[in-house]
Amino acid sequence: MGIGHSAEWVPRPTGRLSAADRDWPLPSHAAIFLHLMRIHDISQPLGSQTATWPGDFEVDVQWSMRIDRGDAVNVATLMTSVHAGTHVDGFLHVAGDGATAAQMPLDAYLGPCVVVDAIGRTELAANDVAHLDLASVQRVLFRTRASVDETRFPASFAHISPALARELASAGVRLVGTDAPSVDPVDSKTLDAHHALAAGDVAILENVVLSNVEPGAYTLIALPLRLVEADSSPVRAVLVEGDMLERPGPGPDVPGRADPTERHG
Repeated sequence: MGIGHSAEWVPRPTGRLSAADRDWPLPSHAAIFLHLMRIHDISQPLGSQTATWPGDFEVDVQWSMRIDRGDAVNVATLMTSVHAGTHVDGFLHVAGDGATAAQMPLDAYLGPCVVVDAIGRTELAANDVAHLDLASVQRVLFRTRASVDETRFPASFAHISPALARELASAGVRLVGTDAPSVDPVDSKTLDAHHALAAGDVAILENVVLSNVEPGAYTLIALPLRLVEADSSPVRAVLVEGDMLERPGPGPDVPGRADPTERHG
């Protein structure tokens, strides 16, 4: 069972703002809500059929309360590896004193992102990003698989070379993501790419679904749960077409907002 493309147009209200709205202090990018946004869900479905890393905990969903058993509500209990499905690796994953999922900087997982087509590669190297100006790239996701079946763990997958990991870290990239289960080879014992990225404070996002996402610029949102004792965290990752955090210019039907620091008599 493959994962299909998931995108939707999300309508936002338009029209002239009331005086009360104009006085409400909002971020400078608030005008994003005046436009349509196309959202791509790049998360694997997470459930009892989700394949996990060989030897890791499988996903198990149980019910502590069920309406059909006479309870007032349905309440599910989830047992899972934090690396099941789409997830981010905290630095604690590869370092005894590394940051937990809760300690990772949230801004790494939110902002402009570039999707790079690397389908057919077995190892991602410098030539795969040669067309990018890495000095201006904050986050990069590698599309390496034509399709993703979340119920089967792949026998092999493309990995990031240690040299590329170091190059991305040196360039100041904040996050590196892949549609593979790991940035390292499936049989790696040293996890060189993980260590190189962590040493450069580069966040890692794994097991995304990019099968039907075109290469190009997007806004990534993939916030980890605030798991204070866990090395990593599942996420609901999405891509929004374009840069939704850019500072928009004032539209003809949207008067400029009042300075939120201005005092009103």
